[in-house]
Amino acid sequence: MRYNRLGNTGLFVSELCFGTMTFGGGEGIWGNIGSLQQQEAEQLIARSLDAGINFIDTADVYAHGVSEKITGQALKNLKVKREDVVIATKVFSEMGAAPNDRGASRAHILDGVKASLKRLQLEHIDLYQIHGFDPATPLEETVRALEMLVSQGLVRYVGVSNWAAWQIMKGLGIADRLGFSRFASLQAYYTIAGRDLEREIVPLLKSEGVGLMVWSPLAGGLLSGKYGCDRNAEEGSRRVTFDFPPVDLERAYPVIDRMRTIADERGCSVARIALAWLLHQPQVTSIIIGAKQPEQLDDNIAAVGIELSAAELVSLDEISQLPLEYPAWMLARQGEFRARQLAETKK
Repeated sequence: MRYNRLGNTGLFVSELCFGTMTFGGGEGIWGNIGSLQQQEAEQLIARSLDAGINFIDTADVYAHGVSEKITGQALKNLKVKREDVVIATKVFSEMGAAPNDRGASRAHILDGVKASLKRLQLEHIDLYQIHGFDPATPLEETVRALEMLVSQGLVRYVGVSNWAAWQIMKGLGIADRLGFSRFASLQAYYTIAGRDLEREIVPLLKSEGVGLMVWSPLAGGLLSGKYGCDRNAEEGSRRVTFDFPPVDLERAYPVIDRMRTIADERGCSVARIALAWLLHQPQVTSIIIGAKQPEQLDDNIAAVGIELSAAELVSLDEISQLPLEYPAWMLARQGEFRARQLAETKK
C-alpha cells in the first residue's frame, strides 16, 4: 500500500480509501446499494486496516446517518487509535424536512458537523467535504463556515465533491483572498469508461495542487467483469436495481473487453485492471472502494499489486480516449508549436 499527500497538505492517505456507502441500508437507494450492519461492517473495516488502508470515507446522508453511526462504533469496537486513521465525511444533502436541513449554508454546515461528530463518536473530522454545489448559498458564506470549523478544531482539512471546475476555482480564489483554508481535495467520479474529468477538472487540480478522491471507480459495478458486449446484467445486481452512474455503453463495452483480455493474460479480475488503471493516473490521490463481501474487498485491495506495462497503458488509453471538444481541439492546435519548443528545451 502506498501513501500519497492529500493535495498540497502534509497529510498522507493510503492510495485506497475504504468507502462506507454500503453500511446501514434503509429505504430508497441506500437499500439497493447495501445494507451491511455492525458486525459485517467491522469485519470489512478490520480487513481494510490490516491491508494498510488508513483512509475511511463516509457521509451524513449515507443511510441517513446510519453509516456514520456504524463507522464510529466500528472504530471504537476495534480499538483503532485515532491518530492511525484519516476520517472523511460530507455535508450538503437533505437530512430532514425543514427548509434549512440541506445545502451549504453556514447554518446547515454548523448543524451538520455537530451531528456527524456525535454519530462518529469523534472530537474532530480529518477531512470535511461539501457534498455538492449549493446554488442558493453565496460561496463566500460556505468558505467562511468551513474556516470557522478549522479554527475551532472540529475539522482539520476541507474539500468538496461533485463540483465543476469554475466552482472549485472560485472557492479557491475566495480562500486565498481571505487567507482561509483551501480545498485540499475533490471527490469525483472518474473511471476508464468515464474520463470526462480530464477535460477541465484534472488540469485545474494539477495547477492548484488539489487532491483527487475517486468515487465509484468501477462505475457502479459495470467494470467488475460481469458486463460486456455479450454479457447482460444479472437479476438482482446493482446495475439492474440502481443504474448509476450513467455510462455510455457503446464506448464502455469495448474498453471492458480490452481490460478482460489483459485480465485473462494476468490471471486476475477485470475489476483489478480497472482499479490499477486509475492507480497509474498521476492525478489520482486515493480511490474509494466499497464492498458487500470480504472476497470483493480483498480482490479490490489486490489491485495495488498490479503494475501495468507501458504497452498495456497505451492500449487502454487509446481505446478509452475522450473525443476532443472545443476548446480542447483548438488549444491543442494553437499550442502545438510551444509544446514542441518546451520538449526541445528538456533535451
